[in-house]
Amino acid sequence: MKILETENGFVHLHVHSEYSLLDGACRIKKIVKKVKELGQTAIAVTDHGVMYGAVDFYREALAAGIKPIIGCEVYVAPRTRFDKEAKLDSRPFHLILLCKNNKGYQNLIKLVSLSYTEGFYSKPRVDLEILEKYSDGLICLSGCIAGEIAKKLINREYESAKKAALNYERIYGKGNYYLEVQNHGIKDEIEIIPMLKKLSIETGIPLAATNDSHYIEKSDAETQNILMCIQLKKTIYEPNKLKFPTDEFYIKSTKQMYELFGDMPEAVINTFDIAKQCNVSFEFGVIRLPEFKTDGERDNISFFKNLCFSGLIEKYNEPINKSIRERLNYEIKIIVEMGYTDYFLIVWDFIRYAKENNIPVGPGRGSGAGSLCAYCIGITGIDPIKYNLLFERFLNPERVSMPDFDIDFCIEGRQQVIDYVVNKYGSERVSQIIAFDTLKARAAVKDTGRALGLSVKFRNDISSLIPKDLNITIEKSIEKNDDLKQLYDTNPTAHKLIDESIKLEGMPRNDSIHAAGVVISSVPITDIVPVKTSGNAVVTQYTMSALENLGLLKMDFLGLRNLTVIKHCVEQIQRYENNFNINKISVNDKDVYKMMSLGKTTGVFQFESDGMRRVLIQLKPENLEDLIAIISLYRPGPSESIPKYIFNKHNPDKITYKHPVLKNILNVTYGCMVYQEQVMEICRVAAGYSYGRADLVRRAMAKKKHDVMEKERNIFLYGNKNDDGTTECCGAIANGINEKTANEIFDEMSGFASYAFNKSHAAAYAYLSYQTAYLKCHYMKEYMAALMSSVLGNTDKLSEYVEECRQNEIKILRPDINKSYAEFTAEENGIRYGLLAIKNIGKGIILSIIEEREKNGVFQSLDNFCERTSELNISKIIVENLIKSGSFDNLGANRREMISNYEYIMDSYSHFTRKNIEGQMNLFPDGNNRIHQKFKFKSQEEYKYNDLLEFEKLSTGMYISGHPLDEFRIYTKLMKLNSISKIKNNKYLNKTIEEKIIGVLDDITIHYTSTGKKMAFLNIQDITGQISCTLFPEAYNLYKNKLQIGDILYIYGKISNKEAFETSIICNNLYSKSEFKNIAESKRLCIKLNGTQKEVALKIIKAAEDYPGNISLCFYLNDSKKYIKPKNVKGVKICSELISILEEVVSGDNIGLID
Repeated sequence: MKILETENGFVHLHVHSEYSLLDGACRIKKIVKKVKELGQTAIAVTDHGVMYGAVDFYREALAAGIKPIIGCEVYVAPRTRFDKEAKLDSRPFHLILLCKNNKGYQNLIKLVSLSYTEGFYSKPRVDLEILEKYSDGLICLSGCIAGEIAKKLINREYESAKKAALNYERIYGKGNYYLEVQNHGIKDEIEIIPMLKKLSIETGIPLAATNDSHYIEKSDAETQNILMCIQLKKTIYEPNKLKFPTDEFYIKSTKQMYELFGDMPEAVINTFDIAKQCNVSFEFGVIRLPEFKTDGERDNISFFKNLCFSGLIEKYNEPINKSIRERLNYEIKIIVEMGYTDYFLIVWDFIRYAKENNIPVGPGRGSGAGSLCAYCIGITGIDPIKYNLLFERFLNPERVSMPDFDIDFCIEGRQQVIDYVVNKYGSERVSQIIAFDTLKARAAVKDTGRALGLSVKFRNDISSLIPKDLNITIEKSIEKNDDLKQLYDTNPTAHKLIDESIKLEGMPRNDSIHAAGVVISSVPITDIVPVKTSGNAVVTQYTMSALENLGLLKMDFLGLRNLTVIKHCVEQIQRYENNFNINKISVNDKDVYKMMSLGKTTGVFQFESDGMRRVLIQLKPENLEDLIAIISLYRPGPSESIPKYIFNKHNPDKITYKHPVLKNILNVTYGCMVYQEQVMEICRVAAGYSYGRADLVRRAMAKKKHDVMEKERNIFLYGNKNDDGTTECCGAIANGINEKTANEIFDEMSGFASYAFNKSHAAAYAYLSYQTAYLKCHYMKEYMAALMSSVLGNTDKLSEYVEECRQNEIKILRPDINKSYAEFTAEENGIRYGLLAIKNIGKGIILSIIEEREKNGVFQSLDNFCERTSELNISKIIVENLIKSGSFDNLGANRREMISNYEYIMDSYSHFTRKNIEGQMNLFPDGNNRIHQKFKFKSQEEYKYNDLLEFEKLSTGMYISGHPLDEFRIYTKLMKLNSISKIKNNKYLNKTIEEKIIGVLDDITIHYTSTGKKMAFLNIQDITGQISCTLFPEAYNLYKNKLQIGDILYIYGKISNKEAFETSIICNNLYSKSEFKNIAESKRLCIKLNGTQKEVALKIIKAAEDYPGNISLCFYLNDSKKYIKPKNVKGVKICSELISILEEVVSGDNIGLID
């Protein structure tokens, strides 16, 4: 791109964008906008040691008519890049490198990559060796006052500076090296300007004037300082050696630069001359696929076709339906013509590897599941013909973007598949992909508040007013939340905090590795993009979207926990059912759909939430199509269509269509528009669109571009001609649809397109969901065991699943050193606790214990265990936790006896083992060696039941044998108290909701308010999970004497969902265990009936007479809305036996305790 000639031009060549992380406060879009406003025609971005933003900057600048100059401020090692001694090598020099041409760009990415892979020491560093090796095509500026030349001049080492400058000029060649001169009003800069002039005159090396720009406007200096303070975790009031000494580090106008360097205008003009020399061009849209190679195959197209057709016969059997064969031929033709044969083969190959190595692979993800070719060769596992999935949603000639297969793998095998790809294509051609964590709205407020020195409470109060909506911004929050707006308008401190937070919101905070992205290149990665190191991994410096723009093959290797759960479940099933194959189960199992219709979907993929369960209960799904639709609809926006979908399903005679042509498209979803594919089908069938054009229209509708939409409406109605006069599409009216109806159809499509879901993705995930539901329905013990093993680190989820087992009368068996494995396992009598759930014991130790058990038989006693494992370096804390968890309960001694003696036993065997190793142990043939005799425990009374439960809780994080709340289960059920997990799963949407909970006090944290008053945060746990409870000072003073760890508490309070992370409850009233029992027993047992149900009432009265007690019994008559009390029953005893009898004659929902 050429830049306009001007007599007094200037170009900024030293600019730091937001990708100089937490240092540069210049957002790329604003940089370009500012330069445009200033009338400057080019600009460079030179971030510290990285090129993260190069592609985004290039595209943004070109779009604005500004010439982009690709550069970097590299760090130069004082000695070599391999020297890494703190005293000598921790302060590298700064140096500016700018790309003259594409060769220079390739050399710069090599340098930046090597600075990480070879030179990293606190910072990524290059050295003179590689600067010289990769100097071609680059222009070099000597750098700011942290550059080598400037530092030497500041230290009055003029001759050394001169020598270094001449060496750089030798490396880069005459006319490609400049002495950089800056003036931000800093003493050192001003002092060396005469020296730089002198050096220039003596060496002939030209000067280049720059302004080290870290922010856009002069007024942004404070924002940049806040950004630095966030990085350093300091406030703006604390000493900060990295704080800029002046506020001159902004993007200055050409006039300002000439005024600043009035005595050396040539230094300013030279920046313009440099810019004219810099002409890098990125090539977008050119696919750089690696070539697929496999032994014995030279013609990849033939190989691909053979795979497809052999898979077709396997999937559909002979004779193949003609339309299916035609669909396959059509797909193959498109894939080959668009150059994606190798792409399909690459994906096929690593999925083949995964399956051959028993690594579960998901049935599909995204639009790729719509490809018949992908299904036939085993990339996907959902039949696109059966579920009417469209190939064109994935790939069509009119779509310019690359297709994208995202693949789910079992989390345990994902890395193995990635390693296979690395080994096949070479580590230099495969890389993981960078991602950036940005300052989200709440984090921006909190971090900015901390930097401004504001109190924790104040900044938390402000941040808690920001809704938790997806992609929420601070500005949108002010519009949505009146409390936040009022604070912003009336509180000066809040106003300043919010203003500064808005400036920083969305800034990249740090880089990370994309959770799933892997890029595969046809050439070494560093020939195309720069890389960096992140731990032991090498990752690209460009994000996924930038890599796609450059035509690189990007894959998502996703780890899906549910695939691992299915794998472990199937492994347990196959112990007694060898031929079980999860991929061959029927998708029409009535029992599975019945279970889902009852809302019994705890642990079922995609269907666990309370909201989803309510939908299932109302819908009563009967087939996979129903599940596909619900996954698609249960999202913000389309969820409004769920009632219509449910009504139409149950009332098919009331389904209407705007035109008969829609029936075959919408009948599968009971007349509701649900899928993106349906939008495409309507365009094709109603108006004669090609699938390719229909997909383009769908995407345009989703973006809601008004002018594009109106143009498209006209085409939808009346058709469109190609340039050669032929008809591209005939239009809806030509197909017999009147104008009014055609407009209505178009309006409905355009209104729903932004919410419509990709059916291919929903179908694949619905199938996976069905598999988990099938396993839960028919192999519940095995499934729940595998499920619980997958959430060992999540106490809330584990508690929820344990409770689900108990509700389904599956016993949770305590861990047993002779029966347990690492994970939870299904047994005849229940599910055995896994040893991995015990604290402080790692998998390696567990596997060694199991190996010893399987090799030499079960452990006979505690001392037998200690003897046989004495060489495994098992710590005392591990044995203590094994005892407390109940793992040794079947070894002949009780837990108190073992706790009292285990240390002595372990010390004895440790001493024995140590002496044996040292060769000092004598043999005792007479049997007098006490070690070989069974240890005899002195008889002691076992701990109390509640103490045993507490031991289990301490050692595993959970109660196993029972729960302290067990004695109150019947009361919590009858009082309709919500479980903690249910409270946390509910979406309260900033409403004030009062709740009552009962739980065990697990932990307490005392906090002091700003006025010095005590308050408390309680951690309350019930059978299903845990929740935080806040006691403000008044409540704390009232109830502090009841706060004992391990005690049962009954709490009235208000739900708060304004906290940053989780729902909590604010305590209003708090009662002890005995107080709760008194409250419960003061209530009446009430049963709802209709006045006509006299026989039912008599059965209830008879049952009540068999369980006399002190709690009053009453009936509530629904039809007359009256309470009546039976005369012959003075009172009843609340017990599970009575309630079970009552539930046989009335629904449990109609039985409760009332005041």
